[in-house]
Amino acid sequence: MVVSTRVRLHGRRRPALDRPALVALLLGLAGFGYRLLLTLLTVPVSNSDEATFGLAALHVAAGREHPVFLYGQRYMGTAESYLAAPLVAVAGPSWPVLRLPVLALWAVFVWLMYRLTRRICAPWHAVLVVGLLALGPERVLRDQLMAVGGRPEVKPAVVLILLVAVGLADGRVRARRLAVGAAGLVAGLAVWSDWLIVPYLAVAGLLLVWVLRRELFGWSGALLAAGFAVGTAPLIVDNLRAPPGQDSLSVLRRISTVTGAAPPLLDRLRGGLLEGVPLATGLCPADGCARWQQWFGLLYPALLAAAGALALVAYRRAAAGSSTTATAGNRGRPTADRAGPAAQLALVAGAALTLATYVRSPLAATDPLNNARYLSVLQLSLPVVLWPLWLAAVGVWRGTAGAAGRLAGASATAALAGLTATAVVATGLFVAGVGPVRAEERRARELADTVRRAGLRAVYGEYWTCNRLVFNTAEAVLCGVLDEELTPGQNRYGPYWRQVGQADRPGYVLAADGPADRRLRELLGARAAPALIAEVGGYRVYHPETAVRPWR
Repeated sequence: MVVSTRVRLHGRRRPALDRPALVALLLGLAGFGYRLLLTLLTVPVSNSDEATFGLAALHVAAGREHPVFLYGQRYMGTAESYLAAPLVAVAGPSWPVLRLPVLALWAVFVWLMYRLTRRICAPWHAVLVVGLLALGPERVLRDQLMAVGGRPEVKPAVVLILLVAVGLADGRVRARRLAVGAAGLVAGLAVWSDWLIVPYLAVAGLLLVWVLRRELFGWSGALLAAGFAVGTAPLIVDNLRAPPGQDSLSVLRRISTVTGAAPPLLDRLRGGLLEGVPLATGLCPADGCARWQQWFGLLYPALLAAAGALALVAYRRAAAGSSTTATAGNRGRPTADRAGPAAQLALVAGAALTLATYVRSPLAATDPLNNARYLSVLQLSLPVVLWPLWLAAVGVWRGTAGAAGRLAGASATAALAGLTATAVVATGLFVAGVGPVRAEERRARELADTVRRAGLRAVYGEYWTCNRLVFNTAEAVLCGVLDEELTPGQNRYGPYWRQVGQADRPGYVLAADGPADRRLRELLGARAAPALIAEVGGYRVYHPETAVRPWR
């Protein structure tokens, strides 16, 4: 199948989109416009995790810092900060400026997904995938629009590697060595950015190695290794310099270790399939799935198995056909007919490995809502997961199925229609509830303006307050993080804590009536009322005459 044809216009030849490509383009533009509007409105609401990436971008733009990992971590790369740094340097720090590169990554991802789905499945099936990706409730949009690390950039990297592998197999890629080196580079950058993508990178890398075969022993293999080494260079160098026990593997091993008895497998499967998969697919609001929205999670393993079986059958047929037509010149090189099913198998394996890794974690059972973000990479496998339903439905539309096939096709059509309708409803419910999200963002900005007008330049606050406040004030206000007992908390950027600690009379910005607020009023006693200078947006701003630092 070709993506476009050529027509003559006033003596010139230009590419003309065929009907599936045109419909996909319109759907993609609608999804882009929807996300651009939300980006300009700062929806979803910002938080301190995202602000930390923004502050890193601000520091890179100013030439002050060149962080390899997110401040306070040693395992999540700062690619999004580096992408945003030029915009921050020109326009200054703001949430839309920080999110625009992430929006561009989403557009690249959808475009690559269309091309890959069309290449290994069918043109109109690619249109369906683009339409579903264009939709998006809050849980999906958090991963697609917020600069919170990893997922926006690693998904297009995997699709690009798969496209390179398929293109090398069918001869569409002319500059083979350049393409192989580029594939190695984006794979290395993806590993540096977010280790969550490793299962998909592993299967995509195996496909690429299978396609190249003997070429790996020449320049192609050297360029692939060199590209990967360059992409992972920041990760490698930082880990070589890390103190004992502070390398990325050690840190990840510590944070993934949960004490106590692990929840039963059934609970972890329930959290992973009934909550995680629908949330990651965009079928549910961020606060959880209703029962009528969980059906796709139950169906997902069966669809994954069916997709794997279809890919194996297609591969065997392609292998049998190519063996009868093989010549001495092409024997041993995988053909395009086999590369497509092999790419489908890679996507099936990537989803299966990701799900298996997720349900091993106790968090799949104990906190499925907050941890469903780790399944957002399952969007990569959406084309192959829906492929069995599509084939069954198309068989009915074309009238080529028997009685059993017609029943299966009708069921598949109903499932595809139900999936689309559920995603549309979830997106609509999110759009209808944007008002409170906008109000929360306005309150955060009002808080920042209030603190600045009060003349405060050094304050203490809680984690979800501090870096967001610093970013909203472009570092005009620095903030040190305290926990509920007013002792040092999770200070991602050490210099802020040290500078606030040097202030003779710091302020305090605490959630009204929260544990930290109550603790401060207890320590201040009769001085609490005079120290309160503002109450805005659910926060209280204090400026005591003397600093309150109980940890000293």
